Amino acid sequence: MSSLDWWVIGGYLLGMLVLAVYLGWRQGSRTDYYLGGNKLPGWTLATSIVATQCSTNSLLGAPAFVGFIAGGGMLWLQYELAVPLAMLLLCFAFLPIRRANVISIYAFLEQRLGLASRMLASGCFLLFRGVATGVTVYGVGSVVALIADISFDMAILILMGVTIAYDLIGGMRAVVISDVIQMVLLTGAVILALVFLYDPLTIHFSELTHRTPALVNDWGISSGNSYGFWPMFFGGLFLYMAYYGCDQSQAQRLLSAESPKQTQKVLALNGLLRFPLVLAYCFVGLGLAAYALEHSDFVASLPLTEAGKPNYNLVFPAFVALEFAPGLAGLAIVGLFAAAMSSIDSALNSLSASTLEDFVARFKPLPEKHLFTLSKLVTLGWGLFAVAFSYQVERIAPTVLEAINKIGSMANGPLLGLFGIALFLPVIGQRSAILGFIGGLLVNYIVFAFLPSVSWLWWNVTGFVGCILTALLSAVFILGTTSVRNMAIDRPAMAVATSIKWQLCLMTALILAVGSALTFL
Repeated sequence: MSSLDWWVIGGYLLGMLVLAVYLGWRQGSRTDYYLGGNKLPGWTLATSIVATQCSTNSLLGAPAFVGFIAGGGMLWLQYELAVPLAMLLLCFAFLPIRRANVISIYAFLEQRLGLASRMLASGCFLLFRGVATGVTVYGVGSVVALIADISFDMAILILMGVTIAYDLIGGMRAVVISDVIQMVLLTGAVILALVFLYDPLTIHFSELTHRTPALVNDWGISSGNSYGFWPMFFGGLFLYMAYYGCDQSQAQRLLSAESPKQTQKVLALNGLLRFPLVLAYCFVGLGLAAYALEHSDFVASLPLTEAGKPNYNLVFPAFVALEFAPGLAGLAIVGLFAAAMSSIDSALNSLSASTLEDFVARFKPLPEKHLFTLSKLVTLGWGLFAVAFSYQVERIAPTVLEAINKIGSMANGPLLGLFGIALFLPVIGQRSAILGFIGGLLVNYIVFAFLPSVSWLWWNVTGFVGCILTALLSAVFILGTTSVRNMAIDRPAMAVATSIKWQLCLMTALILAVGSALTFL
């Protein structure tokens, strides 16, 4: 890269720090730091959600999957068809959570079920989101090391030093504003890349037809194909409902909305805006595959993974470094920096929120000033954890995008089931809900360990169904024995418990019947 490119990158990073100082100097409470004072416009929150999802992980992983990974291609778009439906369902299901006036979404579980369910869900989020953030750090660190010709260690030090400082100073308001800037820069970088790749793509399109089909009629149960339409649609539906509705990193933006109506607007906009951007990423992947056909040494020039194979996650930044003119390359890399910073700082902010609200402020009342200071220290701690985990990513999956989703799919279904119980079946109680969550995890582990031909995308569904069924069965047993026996002296209460028991039996039988029918099909 030229000195002009470095001036562009350095100017952007300095500008972000100045912006964080400007936006953060008035903060004085956790509500300001974590929710932006509930004064952020709806369109900025919607843009922030889209930007976080379609960020560096997508820009690195999607082109690799579409253009280079065996079994990949445009069929990744099947995943996106579930987004609008998931957003529509959340427009109704999320409203009770929004009205609960909480900072941590897991506080809602305590209101409906009890403290133990809150601790369980929050702990699960901290583990899996912390790991996923480490994946993001790995991806961007690899890019920085490639374009700057420096070691991975130094790249991580530069990236995380700037990002953590930005997050500590600016809080959620700076996170959201940076996401809006990211979307402009990232969209511009993608459009610019498509212009450069237009000629190779049109010339070699016929040679890439095996990667262009976007629909594959496969259930992904016995074929070993993880990317058939049905697992990607149904698995994606449950994954996106869990991610946007039960994951603090996304739900925190919905909680930051000024009103429930604005929350619904944010969800609707996200359902409409996400697909076009992902489609553009996929076409970049096809274009890069065509570019590789014209330049036989392109793939060979990529850095190698620990397994000795080309690191396809780096095809886009490698192309930028080779083909973009001075200044333009800097702008494209700034887009990657912007995406990386917004993704990482939003994750760190939400990890800090859950840690402080669920494990500190919940048990130890402290002055608001002390909690505000502690929130920044916790953010720093999670940043260091993400750096440490980034060195383990290559052992998880061949692409960044797949790694992120595999990490989350193991717990997404059970977590969604736990929130579903809190929303619609709180009468079954906390004990049954927690047993359901554990049952969902066990079901997913069994599928992972003993049914390798089943697509990992189904884990989002099997975990949810396992959670609900286990909770219902345990509730039937509890209400049929202990609860009814303890309330024997209260005939009206016993009648209610008996009625609930039969309703739960009916619901369990219905779910088993539907599950059996789907299995038969």
